[in-house]
Amino acid sequence: MGEQNYGIDPEVANQIALDVSEIQGMGVETAIVIGGGNIFRGVAASAKGMDRATADYMGMLATIINALALQDALEKQGVATRVVTAIEMRAIAEPFIRRRAIRHLEKRRVVVFGGGTGNPYFSTDTAAALRAMEIKADVILKATKVDGIYDADPMIHPGASRFDRISYLQVLEQGLKVMDATAISLCMDNGLPIVVFNLRTPGNIKRAVTGETIGSLVTA
Repeated sequence: MGEQNYGIDPEVANQIALDVSEIQGMGVETAIVIGGGNIFRGVAASAKGMDRATADYMGMLATIINALALQDALEKQGVATRVVTAIEMRAIAEPFIRRRAIRHLEKRRVVVFGGGTGNPYFSTDTAAALRAMEIKADVILKATKVDGIYDADPMIHPGASRFDRISYLQVLEQGLKVMDATAISLCMDNGLPIVVFNLRTPGNIKRAVTGETIGSLVTA
């Protein structure tokens, strides 16, 4: 979305694609779970009276629009990309089949997962945790608008303190909004670390992948 109030900013998509192509060139197997809040937020629509399941399905379709936009940006950088969706729409993307997705990664293709989990009442965060388990990922890189996890919203509270490292239990007990409780619990149960960092700073994906101290690390 960039600085816009709605939709897709091609410059932002291109910057993300540049950062992903950089790590892809290093031989990193990369899968991306993408949200749709720049187009439609199911939870927000549900709060205004829309049926929750209907609103969530609409949100999942928004993620597929974003997935196609990111695929286009990646392929302009020469990166082979496959969009894989939890909701079947064979004319534009592959249905999610775990072994096929892993094979794409082995062939050095970037896999973009759209459609969330394919089920209402589950967030994109939970989809990221679920897909990470299924493809046996080493880490979840939670790319966001802030540079880590804070004890309060830094956009509202300028004096908020950032955590360099925090445990899954602390995130849950303190009700920190880095990811929803279902996603954090899934990662905790399976020992999957999470790095939360600012996506808008060019080169941050490479910094996270190469082990630089960046953002906040969530572990046991």
